[in-house]
Amino acid sequence: MQGLHLCADLSGVRADLPEMLDPAALQAICVAAVAQAGLGAVAELFHRFVPAPGETQSGITGVVLLAESHLAVHTWPELGGVTLDVYVCNMGQDNSSRAQALMARLISAFAPEQVQQQALQRGGLAQI
Repeated sequence: MQGLHLCADLSGVRADLPEMLDPAALQAICVAAVAQAGLGAVAELFHRFVPAPGETQSGITGVVLLAESHLAVHTWPELGGVTLDVYVCNMGQDNSSRAQALMARLISAFAPEQVQQQALQRGGLAQI
């Protein structure tokens, strides 16, 4: 098992973006970005949380299962934050450039003021 795991923490995202509050809007941009990156979506689930008492906004958690692995997105409109998680397996072919393209498309869609990114090469037998 070999793969690339990308993570990004976005801050300074406009809270009124439809993708921050509407599960259908977030799902649409995620599924489109997956297709544009050349990856295969096999299932999706997007859930909006109920606002806490006294709050007017709440975030969304969304997952797109990929033939190659997964995309996970979490929005916090009340904080102007988004976390992105893209993992692709590299069995049969190297999907690293597709993972990077997917991450870039999603970061661009949210237009954050700040981005913090990490990449982890996964594979081999790890000992704990």
